[in-house]
Amino acid sequence: MSRPDDNPPISGDGFPDAFSTLSVHGGERRSKAGNALVTPIAQTATYTFADTQELCDHHEGRIEREEYGRYGNPTQAVVERKIAALERAGSALVFSSGMNAITTTLFAFLSKGGHMIITDDSYRRTRQFCTKVLTRFGVDVSVVPCGDYDRLESTIKPNTRVLFSETPTNPYLNVLDLERFAAIGRKYRVKTIVDATFATPINSRPIEYGIDLVIHAATKYLGGHNDLLAGAVAGNPPLVAGVKDMLSVLGGVPDPFACWLLLRGLKTLSLRVERQNANALAIARFLEKHPAIERVYYPGLESHPQHAIAARQMRGFGGVVSFEVKGDLEEVSRFIDACRIPRIAPSLGGVESLIEQPALMSFYELSTEERLAVGIKNNLVRMAVGIEDGGSLIADLEQALRVLSA
Repeated sequence: MSRPDDNPPISGDGFPDAFSTLSVHGGERRSKAGNALVTPIAQTATYTFADTQELCDHHEGRIEREEYGRYGNPTQAVVERKIAALERAGSALVFSSGMNAITTTLFAFLSKGGHMIITDDSYRRTRQFCTKVLTRFGVDVSVVPCGDYDRLESTIKPNTRVLFSETPTNPYLNVLDLERFAAIGRKYRVKTIVDATFATPINSRPIEYGIDLVIHAATKYLGGHNDLLAGAVAGNPPLVAGVKDMLSVLGGVPDPFACWLLLRGLKTLSLRVERQNANALAIARFLEKHPAIERVYYPGLESHPQHAIAARQMRGFGGVVSFEVKGDLEEVSRFIDACRIPRIAPSLGGVESLIEQPALMSFYELSTEERLAVGIKNNLVRMAVGIEDGGSLIADLEQALRVLSA
């Protein structure tokens, strides 16, 4: 029987650009329990020890093994290695949701009297956690415009501990200059954390540009099938270990079956993202020329304000397209209701195309004036493009847009 050292998991080192190979095999050992081809589900919360010596060896670091479900699971360990391989990170950690990944990571590096900076175009629940929850624990939070690096640098204080942003952002798909963001963090010895959910490691690897930690709502593209909730953080092992200590206390761990579903989804990540990139770019170009559309937000378009940055640091431009329709709230709703392929739903990243009005999906409780104050227009639409035939999606959008002139 082979020992663990004789059966090392595949890392990203041997496959520098073969994303499909890493998606399928990265982080997985060639020989698996029971001679299974697919990594089995370790559906257990408790692990036994052969004797007291094995328990002591585990606590003193002489052997690596599981102890209790809140601290790790064999299926979870495989998916963490795969995510680390895809991100070219030294280590990764999986959580019960994307928000849990964000909140646990920030709790790990922030405490009373500390200060963090978050960019204004970050996910609304992330901003809410920072400005409404962290502040209750004595953390000072500053919000700066995404892309204003002079403002970002001037906002740093002696007690600043974290710089947080997203790329691309939600819903306007602003693209962060990762090199510049990382350089500011290094200059002031502040940890840089980037939510790269919209990019995926196929399109962008922030760690390659000097970012300390990258976060994913694995519910989205990494899972890819709208059938699980999970989150992930990746980075160098000491930083991830600090987050893991906090996770062990807060307890937001994923269950083994969710890890298995995530592992299954990751195997097709490269293929799915390639198709979504192509579909989204074609749709964005179609919409930009359509007379019923006021503006399209997509980093793959030359008209996008950060197109040059995106072209420099992204391998593909992602599967989300945001656009403004010529019409009021009700007219835009009629257009969305006329779409036959995309379903109305709040998520993204799965094989099915989804469409929504952010004004009604995420900001329903706000008045028009309040929405505008946070940058959400009534005529804004966000489409999360799936893997359907691109021509069919464009034809569907075209027929749905006709209701605006009916």
